[in-house]
Amino acid sequence: MTGSVRARWTAVVLCLLLAVGGLAVLLRERGTGPVAEPDRPVTPAATATTTAAGTPRETGRPDLLQLLAGYRDFWAPRGDLRGTVRNATVLGRDDRLAVWINQHATGQQRFLALQDAEYQNPDGTAYDQSVTIATGLGSRLGPLYVKGRTSGALPLTSALVDNSDGTAGDYVDTTAAKAAFSHPRPSVPTDPDTPRVAGDAQACAPSRTNAASLRGIRVGRAWADRDGNLKITRVPPVIDTTHHFSRRDVPLDGHYGRAGLCTGGSFPSGHTTSAYQAGLTLATLLPELAPEILARTSEAGNNRIVLGVHYPLDVMGGRIAGEAAVAARWADPSFRRKVLRPARAELVAYLERTCGHPLVECIAAQRPYASDPYGGRVMPGGTAQVVTDRRSAVAVYRERLTYGFDPVGDPDRAPSVPPPAADLLRTAFPTLTGRQRADVLAQTQLPSGYPLDRSTAPGSWQRLDLAAAMSATVRLAKDGSAQVVSTGGPAVVVE
Repeated sequence: MTGSVRARWTAVVLCLLLAVGGLAVLLRERGTGPVAEPDRPVTPAATATTTAAGTPRETGRPDLLQLLAGYRDFWAPRGDLRGTVRNATVLGRDDRLAVWINQHATGQQRFLALQDAEYQNPDGTAYDQSVTIATGLGSRLGPLYVKGRTSGALPLTSALVDNSDGTAGDYVDTTAAKAAFSHPRPSVPTDPDTPRVAGDAQACAPSRTNAASLRGIRVGRAWADRDGNLKITRVPPVIDTTHHFSRRDVPLDGHYGRAGLCTGGSFPSGHTTSAYQAGLTLATLLPELAPEILARTSEAGNNRIVLGVHYPLDVMGGRIAGEAAVAARWADPSFRRKVLRPARAELVAYLERTCGHPLVECIAAQRPYASDPYGGRVMPGGTAQVVTDRRSAVAVYRERLTYGFDPVGDPDRAPSVPPPAADLLRTAFPTLTGRQRADVLAQTQLPSGYPLDRSTAPGSWQRLDLAAAMSATVRLAKDGSAQVVSTGGPAVVVE
């Protein structure tokens, strides 16, 4: 072999080794299996690990297994969607609500649930939840936001909140947590002898993938059939021809029979985590509309239950994961300075320019976000979750923090605020100190003891009520302490 030929072969071998090594790193970061995240397809953009400016995305990620460890109080996983029920009351209510929501959602809500299930495709002709939650911005600003995202007029905002590769919108991955908690989805049959649905992947055959471990709490229940299968109705695929979020028609599908979904654990909800990473980030960029954006974000999580692929506890877990992720981004001084604040400036300037008035005037002149997911029908142990204005948005958001579960722990623990959470109020209350912002969170949070509450840890993400906190009227006492006077209005500090 000549020297030149040997050199060429050496170069080829080195390239192959680098490619294999890069693939190994990618698999470690994103997870292995049929799809990296069972809820969602993987696009090439989702493999990026830095922004254009070189801001790292790997540092500071919260430990989801630790944050969500309270789930083991109800379910002891053994892997392969098998486990032992530890609290039949809690998991029974999870079942009941999952079926009720799936069965009572309106046709319009089912369509919106399919829209919220979409993720951007490789050729960029679809959309994701960082776009569909635009309705939370209101009748005028919502469409302007969508236009800015789809036209390329909001590059900093898109690079931040996008659910495929955004530095906040795709900051944490739930693959490892789903595998660790290994709980079957509501749409997965309980009975192994249930016939496989035509067109479903072989891996989804009930003889191979089932919820047999839950049979004991399902047989004989009104929300399950005689074999213990939950009464979940699949929402059929459709083509989105509305062009509300894309200039093209977009096929929408719940992907019930996709191997990555049916074999993937339900807890926590990956879509809900993505929705909160985008929605909570957007709420901090636009604190003037934070309660409405947060209510719409909670609706995106609830829509996973509408489709019948998640339970309320899954959605609560996804919210916790998303809150911790966004707080980690805001707690990073460099990321605040280089990414978050420039994105806010870009977004506000764009909305004011395209609306033609100052932001507060644009908000006052439009119809606010509204929602009626069940056609006015009241959920067991809850409300109809109807949103018409800011106060109802705050109320519905708070209801979805617990979904009406009874406390399972000590209800009288002291306030418990995770240290990074105070940074989420930096834009809503820019004149308050970190201690004062933490006081606002402490005074608006839930009582202790609800499922997934970790008040014994360094702060409880489950108890945070960010919609209330970001709509609080705060009075400063003579000693400098912050006192919440009321919630459900504009975020304001009074003397």
